[in-house]
Amino acid sequence: MEDGKPVWAPHPTEGFQLGTIVDIGADSLTIEPLKQKGKTFLAPVNQVFPAEDDPNKHVEDNCSLMYLNEATLLNNVRVRYSKDKIYTYVANILIAVNPYVEIPKLYAPETIKQYQGRSLGTLPPHVYAIADKAYRDMKVLKMSQSIIVSGESGAGKTENTKFVLRYLTTSYGTGQDIDERIVEANPLLEAFGNAKTVRNNNSSRFGKFVEIHFNEKNAVVGGFVSHYLLEKSRITRQGQEERNYHIFYRLCAGAPEDIRQTFYLSSPDTYRYLNRGCTRYFATKETDKQILQNRKSPEHVKAGPLKDPLLDDQGDYNRMSVAMKKIGLDDTEKLDLFRVVAGVLHLGNVDFEEAGSTSGGCTIRSQSGQTLEHCAELLGLEEEDLRVSLTTRVMNTSAGGAKGTIKVPLKVEQANNARDALAKTVYSRLFDHVVTRVNQCFPFESSAHFIGVLDIAGFEYFEHNSFEQFCINYCNEKLQQFFNERILKEEQELYDKEGLGVNEVHYVDNQDCIDLVEAKLVGILDILDEENRLPQPSDQHFTEMVHSKHKDHFRLTVPRKSKLAVHRNVRDDEGFIVRHFAGAVCYETTKFVEKNNDALHMSLECLVSESRDRFVRELFENSNNTKDSKQKAGKLSFISVGNKFKTQLNILLDKLRSTGSSFIRCVKPNLKMVSHQFEGGQILSQLQCSGMVSVLDLMQGGFPSRAPFHELYNMYKQYMPAKLTRLDPRLFCKALFKALGLNEKDYKFGLTKVFFRPGKFSEFDQIMKSDPDHLAELVQCVNKWLICSRWKKVQWCALSVIKLKNKILYRASACIQMQKTVRMWLCRRKHKPRIDGLVKVRNLKTRMAKFNEVVAGLKEGQQEMLKQIQELDASITALMIKIKSTVMTRIEIDHEHQALVTRSQQLLSAMQKAKQEEEERERLRRIQEEMERERKRREEEEQRRKQEEEDRRLKAEMEVKRKQEEEERKKREEEERRLQAEMEVQLEAEREEEAARQAVLEQERRDRELAMRIAQSEAELIPEDTPDAALRSNGSSVPSSPERVNVPGQQKLKSLTMEEMAKEMSDLLSRGPQVQANKAAADAKKYELSKWKYAELRDAINTSCDIELLAACREEFHRRLKVYHAWKSKNKKRNADSEQRAPKSVTDYDCAPVVKRASQQNAAPPIPARQHEIAMNRQQRYFRIPFIRPGEEYKDLQAKKKGWWYAHFDGPWIARQMELHPDKHPILLVAGKDDMEMCELSLEETGLTRKRGAEILARQFEEIWERCGGMQYLRSAIESRQARPTYATAMLQSMLK
Repeated sequence: MEDGKPVWAPHPTEGFQLGTIVDIGADSLTIEPLKQKGKTFLAPVNQVFPAEDDPNKHVEDNCSLMYLNEATLLNNVRVRYSKDKIYTYVANILIAVNPYVEIPKLYAPETIKQYQGRSLGTLPPHVYAIADKAYRDMKVLKMSQSIIVSGESGAGKTENTKFVLRYLTTSYGTGQDIDERIVEANPLLEAFGNAKTVRNNNSSRFGKFVEIHFNEKNAVVGGFVSHYLLEKSRITRQGQEERNYHIFYRLCAGAPEDIRQTFYLSSPDTYRYLNRGCTRYFATKETDKQILQNRKSPEHVKAGPLKDPLLDDQGDYNRMSVAMKKIGLDDTEKLDLFRVVAGVLHLGNVDFEEAGSTSGGCTIRSQSGQTLEHCAELLGLEEEDLRVSLTTRVMNTSAGGAKGTIKVPLKVEQANNARDALAKTVYSRLFDHVVTRVNQCFPFESSAHFIGVLDIAGFEYFEHNSFEQFCINYCNEKLQQFFNERILKEEQELYDKEGLGVNEVHYVDNQDCIDLVEAKLVGILDILDEENRLPQPSDQHFTEMVHSKHKDHFRLTVPRKSKLAVHRNVRDDEGFIVRHFAGAVCYETTKFVEKNNDALHMSLECLVSESRDRFVRELFENSNNTKDSKQKAGKLSFISVGNKFKTQLNILLDKLRSTGSSFIRCVKPNLKMVSHQFEGGQILSQLQCSGMVSVLDLMQGGFPSRAPFHELYNMYKQYMPAKLTRLDPRLFCKALFKALGLNEKDYKFGLTKVFFRPGKFSEFDQIMKSDPDHLAELVQCVNKWLICSRWKKVQWCALSVIKLKNKILYRASACIQMQKTVRMWLCRRKHKPRIDGLVKVRNLKTRMAKFNEVVAGLKEGQQEMLKQIQELDASITALMIKIKSTVMTRIEIDHEHQALVTRSQQLLSAMQKAKQEEEERERLRRIQEEMERERKRREEEEQRRKQEEEDRRLKAEMEVKRKQEEEERKKREEEERRLQAEMEVQLEAEREEEAARQAVLEQERRDRELAMRIAQSEAELIPEDTPDAALRSNGSSVPSSPERVNVPGQQKLKSLTMEEMAKEMSDLLSRGPQVQANKAAADAKKYELSKWKYAELRDAINTSCDIELLAACREEFHRRLKVYHAWKSKNKKRNADSEQRAPKSVTDYDCAPVVKRASQQNAAPPIPARQHEIAMNRQQRYFRIPFIRPGEEYKDLQAKKKGWWYAHFDGPWIARQMELHPDKHPILLVAGKDDMEMCELSLEETGLTRKRGAEILARQFEEIWERCGGMQYLRSAIESRQARPTYATAMLQSMLK
């Protein structure tokens, strides 16, 4: 900005314009155009590029510019185009701009001779230079070559392809007819495959790869043409300003009258396949006059002919006929081609109308009857068969199990589609035949190499893009990937050739975009094929599937995100946008499904395959042999155009990768197709699409600017004094760069060139062209560097002399060393056999250690083997002494050594055999042991299984037993409740009787007292000697109720004495119910044990054989334990943890019936059923319930330290007890020794029999008891006479005995 140097800024139409920077923003620059002073505009920083000092400067190779960017590339092309220099290099890539005018002598024969054998760059850029480079590379490298010609329609691809073919056949042909045929094949292919479009009057609507084959002597021997993706939709419909293929118009304009009448030809406006587009002929003033009026359309008569210097329909017909003869086509075959073309034209004029019947079909209009007849005649078909096939289609049926066919009538739209499909298929097969015949015209028996020229459309994007553009752009994606790989490879080879040692240059790969199109199952082409296979395919469903499968893909988006308003109006299910390497393109998917299907329905296929005309029949016979057509028989089968194109493209790319490559990028200068008009914006877009800008970006990472040493010398020698100009160019450049002090990373010296980083060449040039004072200083620096370098050379020479002296001394010492070595060698040769023999024998002796190891592993015959080893060792030692003491020949030493080796091998084999036998015996023994272990394991498993079954059975029996006991207990309680109720009723009655009786007694007592007083008073009156007085003196009582006492009673009472009356009263009182109950209980209680001591009870339990006494003692013993523990619990210390003897659920169970007992406190005690207890069999029962010690239940809230309480009841009382707690030793208790710590309750009182799952098997208890050391504990208790006799003690004693 300070220097005021011009820069290139973007311009909407010119691409770039010159201007100066006047201000710098955050991400933009303010530019003032040079042509519009005072006006400024903003431009993004990344779109402003530095310009050359001279904007009118032009170079043949764009890499020679100081600044390497797209703006300087465009300007260089513009300047050269204005000077009629249409070719420019970018490295080895040729840019060709279509001049739309003939440039004198540009393609003359003498120009061809100039480029023969000349290296690329020695002459101005030309398409001939690229062709000659390809030929020389093929010749030198013995490798086939390819030339890829690409560009948009109208850029000149076809013409440049012609010039390449003409150059190769003219320069390196054999001079035979084959060379001319290769050149003349193009007009025929153009007639059938080229058409007028909006952008190009002679646009190739197919891609082709033309191969020129060479023999071992590098001479042309033949050719081959491959074609790709013919635009078949053009056959039936064209744009308003476009035409169908040239052959239709040439036939109408130039065909002789006899052919015209034979084929019923007329003017283009009479044919549906021609009149919807442009119907004017290409013609000059002279040829337009020669065309008859009845052959011209009204449009042609009104507007006149189309003008193009290279096209003339009438003249091109004649040239095409001549070309057909030159390539070997006779008149018959020519007429066959024309007849099929005319048949396609007449087929398009067949119209349909609704049938008017209930079938819903259609019929051919009566006006089209003549047209139908002409079409059938030209194609060799029956008129009625053609009529039926166009209005119906054949459908296979299998109703009722029988296969057959039915004819389904077609609607008008379906019939039109069938007619158009037939026309496309016929013309496509005809074009295939033309290509095949062209290839047959220049055959070759053998080929060493070939040069292929690929002429294919470049990257395309229009306002409306369809399936054709999608396929073309997919092809260009693949070619761009190949282009990037190949250009970088050649750039890297140049760096290697010049010895720069540069790292490999990387680039952005577009593989993800290629995968988006061609990936299996999820690629757009495969999704399209799947849509075609559906019974009712639709473009909308296909588009929805594409978006759903790739909704997050970077390269694909919906149309509403487009930057163009016309694309934003497209719905999401009507198109998609693909981000290609050259830009985003919106594809409208309408007709995608239809254009992807190349199949013809069965009735039409069979019709034309059975044509009377041999030529038409052969067209379809050749295609019916292919695999694709055989797949049409199925309901959903079809022939995929996209898949076919993908296969052909992959084959083409494999062929290109196997060859060397050159690139020609054709550019269209303007849309009007006129000469000397340069539209910069449109050309810049083409350069970007062709990858030229990407190439420049890739070269920024390498050394894009390069110059030979002699060019730099010639460029700057005028600024240097004569003293420096006498230097060699390479030394001159080296001195110059060293003197300037340039960074060595900014340039590299090759073998013939110096390479610069991007922009560094301009810095170097600026330094060289600076002011004279600085130049004088630079000359001084160069002189200084030369003096230093020469001084270094002098030093190097002196050092070289010193090195030479040292080398002479070294060689003298080396001679002495050689003499010593020779003497040593002679001596060694003399004694070498003995030395070698001694070494071998010593090696044999070292093997004896291995023998000892083998013998040490033997178990049998060890002594015998040791003896043999010692003998062998003695023999080896004797041989070593013999070799040392005597002179032996090599043969003798080898003989004796071999004998010892044989002995050692035999001994080793014997030992190994013995070892193997021992190992085999050991292995058999191990196998037997393993089998025995397996047998035991199976037996144990069987026992375990039986034990588990037995345990399950016992547990089931225990559960049944528990349920029975529960039922009996419930019955017993019910009976007790019933008896208790009866007893309470009886007791209530007795209490009432007792109350009445007490009242009577009280009355009798009072009567008696009264009687006693009366008697006493009467005794005072009655004399003592009377009997009544004596009676009364006895003190008998008188009843208080005279009514209740009769006279005899009174007499009897009077007859009793006072003592007798008192006794009778006491007897009467003693008959109360409570007294009787107590007396009954006393009678039932056989043993009075309340006075017995604890020791007496224990001794009786341990020694008594009286079962009733033993049971009574046990009951008294446990009653006292309960009283003791209750007293102990009542009088324990506060906050002291009680020693719990059993789980709380067991000890609390005995306290449950308190209320019941309270209600019975006044009742008479029941009589204990001791006889039943004694008679009952003593049962052994085992129980296990969870148990947490007191004090730990609040510490362990999650019950992780839950323990288990085990109990063995011998009859109703406990015999053994265990407590198992985590992290604690087991607590073992036995009856007798640990009574105070054990549960004192009876089995019925604990309630264990009523707890589900509490009872366990005896085996389970005994396993835990034995594992915890219970056997030893019980045995010690028995031996110390502390254990009470129980079932467990009896079993242990019997086991010990």
